Amino acid sequence: MIGSLIVGAIIGMIAGKITEKGGQMGCLANIVAGLAGSYVGQRLFGNWGPHLAGMALFPSIIGAAIIVVLVSYLIGKK
Repeated sequence: MIGSLIVGAIIGMIAGKITEKGGQMGCLANIVAGLAGSYVGQRLFGNWGPHLAGMALFPSIIGAAIIVVLVSYLIGKK
């Protein structure tokens, strides 16, 4: 459980850096983006590449980047 939260935070942080939206996100947002991105990425792109804490890293990072961009776009519209 704790391993998943740590890996989720790292995935969210990487996605934030890739999309250049990471400065706006806190630690909790990184965890949520990483975990949600892992779910979305693995559903859309499969389970390929290295795994940590049950998460395929590359699809998870891509999914988290999608989540970060989508949420930033929706928040920016308000």
